[in-house]
Amino acid sequence: MSKQFIHERIRAELAQAQNIVISAHIRPDGDAIGSMLGLAQALREQGKQVQTVLQDDVDPKYFGLTGATEVSHKIEAPYDYLIVVDSADRARVGNVLDGVGEVDLVIDHHISHINFGKIDVVEAELEATALVLYEFMPEWGLPLSKASAECLMTGIVADTLGFRTSNTSPKSLRAVANMMDMGVNLPEVYFQTLSSRSLAELRYWAQGLGKIHFEDGLVWTSLSLEDRKKSGYQTNDDADLVNLLSSMQGASLAIIFVEQPEGSVKISWRSVPGVDVSKLAAKFGGGGHAAAAGADVQGAFEKVIQEVLTESNAYLINVQ
Repeated sequence: MSKQFIHERIRAELAQAQNIVISAHIRPDGDAIGSMLGLAQALREQGKQVQTVLQDDVDPKYFGLTGATEVSHKIEAPYDYLIVVDSADRARVGNVLDGVGEVDLVIDHHISHINFGKIDVVEAELEATALVLYEFMPEWGLPLSKASAECLMTGIVADTLGFRTSNTSPKSLRAVANMMDMGVNLPEVYFQTLSSRSLAELRYWAQGLGKIHFEDGLVWTSLSLEDRKKSGYQTNDDADLVNLLSSMQGASLAIIFVEQPEGSVKISWRSVPGVDVSKLAAKFGGGGHAAAAGADVQGAFEKVIQEVLTESNAYLINVQ
């Protein structure tokens, strides 16, 4: 099917649908939240009933976005159309799709994407799923309002780390400039997305920063369940500490290990150009992008750390 045919089909299906569910991946980041909320707002403005559903909580720093406080943890009403955003595979969405039928539409930008919808719109060359939506929503009969644009700007700012990632393109900068022309406040979005930190997050960072290891271009640290308990941090992620690690001078590869309940470990890799961490993530059942990837691995915390470090060190030696 041609791209034009696909977009015409999506436009027709969205026009017909009345009760829509939108979900995104577990431990949602700014792009997942911004994409989900931006699309939901545009659909609501067209008179649709929309449920936004996530396995995990929305970070309170995003509560200023339209619809952020209305996200639920399960599908609560009948629907006739199901959309997933910013997820490379169905398992990544978590338990909210347990017992649910086929996904009607998937919108993503991960190079590791595995098709799992009736229609998958995947633009791996774009920096964020929010940018995919910015490009195509008008074609689908969903014009941007200031409220939906603020959500999409959040996604773009989040996944480019404030336009600092190596894949940042003029297209994303033009998109954000156009949103500013609509009245969206970029400095405010930037602050809320990348700079605003709670006391618990800073205490959590302190736990990880106190255990930094650096050798031969690889910097890494870990966050245990006990670290989370001590700091009072309530979420199962790293509070974006990995992005701080990746800014360290002399580091070609940054890794953070976050112990999860029920015996698994969340691993996040970040790298400089020329070091494709999506290949490392794939070895552990994960995926992502060349410069940023992740995986969830079952196993004892220390054992998983050693296995991943061994593989990552060997890979870094080979590519340098």
